[in-house]
Amino acid sequence: MTLTRKLTLAAFAGALALSTAIPAFSADLIAIITPAHDNPFFKAEAVGAEAKAKELGYEALVMTHDDDANKQSEMIDTAIGRGAKAIILDNAGADASVAAVKKAKDAGIPSFLIDREINATGVAVAQIVSNNYQGAQLGAQEFVKLMGEKGNYVELVGKESDTNAGIRSQGYHDVIDDYPDLKSVAKQSANWSQTEAYAKMETILQANPDIKGVISGNDTMAMGAIAALQAAGRKDVIVVGFDGSNDVRDSIKAGGIKATVLQPAYAQAQMAVEQADAYIKNKTSPKEEKQLMDCVLINADNASKLETFALAK
Repeated sequence: MTLTRKLTLAAFAGALALSTAIPAFSADLIAIITPAHDNPFFKAEAVGAEAKAKELGYEALVMTHDDDANKQSEMIDTAIGRGAKAIILDNAGADASVAAVKKAKDAGIPSFLIDREINATGVAVAQIVSNNYQGAQLGAQEFVKLMGEKGNYVELVGKESDTNAGIRSQGYHDVIDDYPDLKSVAKQSANWSQTEAYAKMETILQANPDIKGVISGNDTMAMGAIAALQAAGRKDVIVVGFDGSNDVRDSIKAGGIKATVLQPAYAQAQMAVEQADAYIKNKTSPKEEKQLMDCVLINADNASKLETFALAK
């Protein structure tokens, strides 16, 4: 073999080895970043976004930040490094996420936020969120009705850094506080966690054995609350959640949790991908950055129609 041919083959082999060491780069990649998938709501977001992205011809990079803003920032870096065309993000904090979204924008990558807002405008292309206040009022109205407009009750609140937690709580109180015979005996954050809600509910129940109801900021905490109540033999306590999960659907059908509020996680995520596709292909932005999707009350009357955060027509 000639020296020239040997050198050529060596160069080719070296280039091949180098190419395998470089992270994969896709010209048609959409990054999908959400909180952990052990919460079925966030899993539904990721599944919906990924399905729509693949339907539209994109590769999907699905990651979870576990509500850790530092981890989220690293994932934004990964999306930038991979040359993502857009980022679909359910963020890790209204304030803590602004810098990460801006970092993506500065790198030329548009972000489409779902479920949770950030405390800034003009940084993300879209912020598509459930109408949490409207949904909370629906849930509170049903709660008041189920409680017979009187009795002691408990509120479980979501993660304090999450704007949605405060909006839902405000929506609840703007209805419930109009009924003077409904008395709040405890209001505690369980950080959207089923395990934490179970523990908090056990403690609250020991201190307030006469409670008649629990209104929860999400379904995961509602599931923790109902489990603690059932373990204590308290099947008489009214529990209302918020999200529209299959777990709560099944509990409603079995006579456990009495109601929840559906926010369309799957449809919301798919809408974000469709808007990202329009932006990638035509630089078309939505008419409004902040977009609200109304929620729907779920109770024994329509629970059988609920499937994966969507209500069958």
